[in-house]
Amino acid sequence: QVQLVESGGGLVQTGGSLRLSCAASSSISRSRMGWYRQAPGKQRELVAMIFSGGTTTYPPAVKGRFTISRDSAKNTVYLQMNSLKPDDTAVYYCYFQRATDEYWGQGTQVTVSS
Repeated sequence: QVQLVESGGGLVQTGGSLRLSCAASSSISRSRMGWYRQAPGKQRELVAMIFSGGTTTYPPAVKGRFTISRDSAKNTVYLQMNSLKPDDTAVYYCYFQRATDEYWGQGTQVTVSS
């Protein structure tokens, strides 16, 4: 069992920045980790993913504005979010996968005011 604890959400104005953190209770080596978000009335969607080899992927909606990174020594993954827009408002969830096991964090609210 892997526990994921997110932090860093909050309220920010349009154009502002936030950095989310996700601390895992065990090693994040040989895993892929990512961030998803879910806005009210919408499906959960991928925001960023980092694979075990360090490759990252982003959907067009956030590419160039969001950056995912990890610190394996701290078992932590980060999501740097810049140039935030009201459409980025959602609950952001941390995701962890290794082999057939996958885990989710409890979510952290990000609200971008116009």
